[in-house]
Amino acid sequence: MTLIILMVAAYLIGAIPTGVILTRLVGSEDIRNAGSGNIGATNVYRVAGRKLGIITLVGDCLKGVIPVLLAQQLFSLSEMGIALIALSAFSGHCYPIYLGFKGGKGVATALGIILVISPLSILSVLLVFVLVLWKWRYISLASITAAATVPLLVLLCEGSVTLFVATLLIAALIIWKHSANIERLRSGTENKFNL
Repeated sequence: MTLIILMVAAYLIGAIPTGVILTRLVGSEDIRNAGSGNIGATNVYRVAGRKLGIITLVGDCLKGVIPVLLAQQLFSLSEMGIALIALSAFSGHCYPIYLGFKGGKGVATALGIILVISPLSILSVLLVFVLVLWKWRYISLASITAAATVPLLVLLCEGSVTLFVATLLIAALIIWKHSANIERLRSGTENKFNL
C-alpha cells in the first residue's frame, strides 16, 4: 500500500508542468502555443529566454531527483520499488494529469532520475550529449543518442537488471516522443540549437 501511495505521489510530482508555470508567472504566452509547442526546457529557452529555459531544465530535473531520492534514502525501497517510483515520476512528466496528459519528452526528468540511481554513469551520458550537440547542434539528436546509451551504462555501472529494464523503458519512451524530431532530422528541417 505504501508503495502505491509513493508511486502516485511520484507521478503527481513528475506531472508538475514547470515550463508552463514559469512562463505564465513571467507573463509570457502559453508555451504550448509557441515555438514547437513543447513544455520542456528547449522550447522555453527559445521562446522565453535563456534564464527561464535553464530554470525549467533544473525544475524538470528535480521532478526526477526528489521522488527517487526520497524512495531511496527516506523509505529505503528495494531496487524494484525505486524503479517503479522512477517510472512513475517520468510518466508524470510525459503524461501530466494537469495538462490533459499532454506533456514533455522527459529528457530532463530522466536526467534527474539517473543522477540518483546511477551517479557513476551520469558523466558518460552528459559527455555523449555534449559531444553530439557540439558536433551537429541538434538538441533532439543529442537527447536521443544520450537516451540510447543510458540503459547500457546503468547496467555496466550498477550491475542491476531491474534498473536496466527501468532505464530501457525510459529511453524507449524518450526516443518515441522524439519521433517528429527524427522525421525532421531525416528531412533536414530540424532546428539547430544556438547559444
